[in-house]
Amino acid sequence: MRHEGDIIEAVYQVILDRKANQTDSSYTASLMRSGMDKILKKIGEEATEVVIAAKGGVQEEIVGETTDLIFHLLVLLGHQNIPPATIYAELNRRFGTSGLAEKASRPLNPAP
Repeated sequence: MRHEGDIIEAVYQVILDRKANQTDSSYTASLMRSGMDKILKKIGEEATEVVIAAKGGVQEEIVGETTDLIFHLLVLLGHQNIPPATIYAELNRRFGTSGLAEKASRPLNPAP
């Protein structure tokens, strides 16, 4: 059995492979070819589906839609060459800090 964090890295590595070795039969490669707007559209759609599933309260639907959202977020990270370890590091940095305090420490006008 794979460690939970390992599956994120394994999926990310497949995404990078699909980015580098694009085929017509790969959904991930088609997202990469379509570019940022398509990837962002999919993330928005999946986020909305998570909200709808959560509102419905059916655990299996919440899990399925959340999995879809995480996958598409990993595609975004792969498109931008941001490894999951960067996200883990930021989560670790924030861990144990009040969410209100962490948010207050951010710049008021972050650069785009």
